Amino acid sequence: MTTLAHTMMTAARSAEAGFAGPGELDRYAYPESSGAARTTTNAPAWEGPEADMSRVGRRAAGSRGRGLHGQLVQQLGQMIVSGDLGADRPLVPEEIGQRFEVSRTVVRESLRVLEAKGLVSARPNVGTRVRPVSDWNLLDPDIIEWRAFGPQREDQRRELSELRCTIEPLAARLAVGQGREEVQQRLADMVEIMTHALAQGDTITFSRADAEFHGLLVQSAGNRMLEHLAGIVSSALQVSGGPATGCERPTEASVAHHRRVVEALGAGEANAAESAMRQLLSTGPDGEARPAAQQGAPSGADHVVPAPREH
Repeated sequence: MTTLAHTMMTAARSAEAGFAGPGELDRYAYPESSGAARTTTNAPAWEGPEADMSRVGRRAAGSRGRGLHGQLVQQLGQMIVSGDLGADRPLVPEEIGQRFEVSRTVVRESLRVLEAKGLVSARPNVGTRVRPVSDWNLLDPDIIEWRAFGPQREDQRRELSELRCTIEPLAARLAVGQGREEVQQRLADMVEIMTHALAQGDTITFSRADAEFHGLLVQSAGNRMLEHLAGIVSSALQVSGGPATGCERPTEASVAHHRRVVEALGAGEANAAESAMRQLLSTGPDGEARPAAQQGAPSGADHVVPAPREH
């Protein structure tokens, strides 16, 4: 195994091996999404005898490495996406600061991040309000992650799978002839990592290498617009409830399909690269090809929750 492969496997295992240390637990847990009908009152969702503090630990790992600003973005973003803070709901900075015990600066900067994602809008004489789903940046990696834990989880999985089945075979075709040997070597390293991780039953390392493989392939297509979607592909593989493809759980068939993609790239065979990627994405978790009508449909297996992003 190459030094690169060994280093990545070791780092992936060590990053997930332990529990959250002091100060790493999510300071404010937010409510589970039951799918039940929600009230239309204008009262803030965090008020009530069974406020979100009763569910500490649900997303503990999701706040590792985040400061107060990142935690508040995570909290409010999840509450908006889950529907606990519905469309047109006013968000009063003073109330948020008091409820979450953070400064005005933290609240202001957090709302700016959410506004950039299309989740809220701030207007003079109107204040800050939650925006409807049609205004959200649904390609934002954070929103993808938040939707994966909300009532829209099944729609999120299906939409991501359909998107991947459209863009990744094209990316594989375009990657041929780009002449980036270092990229092909990196892809080969990821296949090597997946091979060893499968033999060792290391699903975390397998998923990390799998996500990097697909994200890197899209980046190597030489198309700026496709490259912009690389983060979305990685998010699709990393969020809980990932797409129902051969990548969903480690199998020998999945590794073999990844290897065929790399071989086709190395041989400069565009048709073969596209075909191999399409076959990979249309292979069910059991290693068998799924009927066309089921391709892109979600299944019940969960994927690995991603490492947190700094805001």
